[in-house]
Amino acid sequence: MLRALEEAEVRPDLVVGTSIGALNGAFVAADPETAVERLTGVWSDDAAREVFGARVWERLWTLARSGTHLHSAEPLRRMLDGLLPARAFEEMAVPFQCVAAGIETAMGHWFSRGPVIPAVLASCAAPGLLPPVEVDGRHYFDGGLVHSIPVGRAVALGATRIFVLQVGRVERALAPPRRPWEVGMVAFEIARRHRFFEEMAALPDGLEVHVLPAGGKRHKAGVDYTQIRYRDASGIAGHIERAYAASARYLEERV
Repeated sequence: MLRALEEAEVRPDLVVGTSIGALNGAFVAADPETAVERLTGVWSDDAAREVFGARVWERLWTLARSGTHLHSAEPLRRMLDGLLPARAFEEMAVPFQCVAAGIETAMGHWFSRGPVIPAVLASCAAPGLLPPVEVDGRHYFDGGLVHSIPVGRAVALGATRIFVLQVGRVERALAPPRRPWEVGMVAFEIARRHRFFEEMAALPDGLEVHVLPAGGKRHKAGVDYTQIRYRDASGIAGHIERAYAASARYLEERV
C-alpha cells in the first residue's frame, strides 16, 4: 500500500497507528522517503520472524513463568531498537501518534511525545501473546482493543484527506459461528470493527477518505483463521504484492 501511495505521489503530513499499524506507522513517520524500503526489509527477512519465532517448549515455558503470555517482548524491542531511525516522537519527520489500551483506566491512551519504542510496544501488546507494557507507571495492551482503525483520531487532529492502510480483515464479512472456538473470534471481531464502522458512518462532510484494499483472495463470510496462524511468515511476500497491485489499481481509478 505504501509503495502504491508513493508511486501516486501521495505523501503523508500526519500518521496515526494502532497495533501493528503503530509499528509500520512509526517507520513511515520517522523517514517517509525510506519507509517502503525499510518495511519491506523488516517483513521479508528474519527480523520479524524472530519476534514470534520461539519453539513450542519456549512458549510454554514463557507462559508457565509469566502466567499471562506466550512470547517475550524483547525480540520486538531489539528489532525496533536496531531498525527504527528515530527514538522520540519529537524526532519524527512527520507528526505521529499511536494508541494503546490502558489497563488501569480501561481507556485508549494516545502517545504523542517522549520515547517512541515503549509506545509502539504498548500499542502492539496483543493480549495473551505479549506481556502488557508499562509506561510511566501505567500498563497497556494492544491498541486494537480500543481503536482498531483510528479514522476518528485523524479527523480530530485536522486531517481532511485520509488514507486507511488496513490488513484486510474488514474486507471479509462475518458469519455466525459454527464451532466453539469461533465464538470468541467472532465476538472479538465485532468489538474490533464496530467503532471503525461507526466513525466512518459519522464522518463530517467535506472529508476525503480512502480505505485501501489489501488485495486478498475472495473469501466466503466467516472467521479469518490467519489470526491463529500468526507465526506463519511464508505468505508475507504474496500479501505485499497483492496489496500493492490492488491499491495501485484503486489509486489510479479514484485519486
